[in-house]
Amino acid sequence: MGFFWADPPSRRDLHPILSSNANPPPSCPMHNAIPSRSSQSPSSLPGSCTSSDLNTPITSPKQPSRTSSKLNPLNWMPFELSQSRATDQRTHLPLERTISSIPRGDSDSNWEYPSPQQMYNAMLRKGFDDTPEDDVESMVAVHNFLNEGAWHEIEAWEERFSRGLSHGWQMCSMGEEESERRRASSTVAATDEQANLKPKLIRFQGRPNEITPKARMWAFMGKIYPSKFACDPPFDRHDWYVQRQTPDGTVREIRYVIDYYSAPPEPTGEPVFYLDVRPAVDGPTAAAERMMRWGGNVWHRASGARARENSNNSSST
Repeated sequence: MGFFWADPPSRRDLHPILSSNANPPPSCPMHNAIPSRSSQSPSSLPGSCTSSDLNTPITSPKQPSRTSSKLNPLNWMPFELSQSRATDQRTHLPLERTISSIPRGDSDSNWEYPSPQQMYNAMLRKGFDDTPEDDVESMVAVHNFLNEGAWHEIEAWEERFSRGLSHGWQMCSMGEEESERRRASSTVAATDEQANLKPKLIRFQGRPNEITPKARMWAFMGKIYPSKFACDPPFDRHDWYVQRQTPDGTVREIRYVIDYYSAPPEPTGEPVFYLDVRPAVDGPTAAAERMMRWGGNVWHRASGARARENSNNSSST
């Protein structure tokens, strides 16, 4: 996941996603920690934020230190990765890069995914020298597809809460289905003002070896109630730092946590993945947003939503 490619600065629930391509590797090799830096905590790494500076107005990123001068702090990958054919590579891999639908926070352009050749070179650089060359294109397709799905979920959160908690509760209390329907219709008829409130992705960080508290809780519940909560741990975890645009012109940085789960394949053999996308609880506002998203849907159902829907359906016939 998170296979975006960044040029130098100068240049709610689990959501199922199906894909007809091959399964991804067990974690995101392009974003595994560099071995020589593994002893550093995330908060000490340039390009990451501590809890005290999240949900605060954005400032210019700090210059990377000497030890990380060859890494781009936006995605923790080298500024340049060769498109050249690797030594002993037998299969030709495309050099074309796909432009994502995800806006960048440092420009008016969108993030780009790496080409299959760049992907393969990156995996070799990380030590994954047993990667089947014939599977690289499928891996790229699956990861790009999952990233697009993750961004769709982030947009759903931002649509609810970028205008404040009051607007967020109004949408959440409609229930997930109705709020999604209204969100889709408002997207089609979006005004210039609404378009300016669209979020942007500032940077991201892969943290596959750091399980989130929520994923740890699911694993614990799976041991107690295996018939209901049993699931494998997430095969990857990412933190995405998103630029939130508010109606009063304030720009804030919001950290989102994404857990990537695999699930049993469909009867047709299609692999299934689940994304758990939510704002990190870095402050009371993020905690309130998560409670509203969950509690609003519960309230909608508990307050007789199904009965009202059936009544409206019968009266319209």
